[in-house]
Amino acid sequence: MKIVRWHGDPVEELSPGLGRQMLHTELMTVARITLAAGTSVARHAHANEQVATVLEGLLRFMIGDEVLVASAAESVVIPPNVPHEVEALEDSVVLDVFSPVRDDWIRGDDAYLRR
Repeated sequence: MKIVRWHGDPVEELSPGLGRQMLHTELMTVARITLAAGTSVARHAHANEQVATVLEGLLRFMIGDEVLVASAAESVVIPPNVPHEVEALEDSVVLDVFSPVRDDWIRGDDAYLRR
């Protein structure tokens, strides 16, 4: 067992305005993502089911052809293999949960986040 203290762990800067902290378990990946207002994550898709819970701020999600705006205490479900992108409308923090584990992130195959 272990406790993860998100506020004590370093934040990996993926690109200006975009930071990430990760925790991998046997069956899932949990990530705390920080986005400065105006920052976006490019359109991409992955085999993982994703639940994005906005902890702070306001995010616009483009999932397939649908646009959703989510604020603090709201979650968005992103099905596997569906192209999606996100834009921070305000400084934001989101908790992403993925199943299964994001092996691509473990391998470092996350160039779409580093643009």
